[in-house]
Amino acid sequence: MSLPDQLLLSDLLSHTVRCDLGLDHGPGVMAWMHPPVHRLLGWVSRPSALRMSRDVWRLNQCCGLTDQQVFVRGEPALTDQVTLDRLPTLMDAALLDRNGERIGSVVDLDFRPADGAILHYLIARSDPRLPGSSRWRLAPDRILDQQPGQIQTGLMGLDDLPMARASVRQDLLQRTQRWRDQLRAMGDRAGDRLEGWLDDAPIDDLRSETMRSSPDDDEPEPEVLSGPEVWDDDSWEDAPSRRRREDEDPWV
Repeated sequence: MSLPDQLLLSDLLSHTVRCDLGLDHGPGVMAWMHPPVHRLLGWVSRPSALRMSRDVWRLNQCCGLTDQQVFVRGEPALTDQVTLDRLPTLMDAALLDRNGERIGSVVDLDFRPADGAILHYLIARSDPRLPGSSRWRLAPDRILDQQPGQIQTGLMGLDDLPMARASVRQDLLQRTQRWRDQLRAMGDRAGDRLEGWLDDAPIDDLRSETMRSSPDDDEPEPEVLSGPEVWDDDSWEDAPSRRRREDEDPWV
């Protein structure tokens, strides 16, 4: 039931708070943070849906974590939602690029439970409530300026940030791009090998190789007439008379 080295704020807020007296203080509803130094000070739980009071817990009160509950020691500080709305926070802040255009918003953060140091802010391009949306990691040192509700950076776009979790569509696009790059690389290597083979082989060898591999080599050569047939007029004239003598009765 120990605490992990790193924890997402969304995972902490999804747990029900239970104190050392065994009382259920409800689920977490928001973070209590100090944006200038990028530190998480604690979180807020809602003990009852019918009351306006909220329980504020310091991060060092957290002593254990299970699948569904977070265990705390000591008592919480009581406050209301109106007071909590005035607390400074970077959650849901708009992320601006170098041109001042909005490219996403802060939807979660990755922190260290031991001291509350925020390691990364998680950025979403679209509505974070949509299932399977992508997340990008924004390190605090990439932030140039921060004001209530917005963060100024020098980014050209979200592609300048490492991706923490890809959506199904984003993962498919990345895989398709990798397949295209692999096919392009294979085609380039095949083209280089063919050019190298053509450069190494002499043109006369290629021509003789082409002639040897031609399918017409197996066909028989046509007969060549040496010249017109010579006719003997004398022998042609004697042939009918000779046949007449042979047909006559030899006894006559």
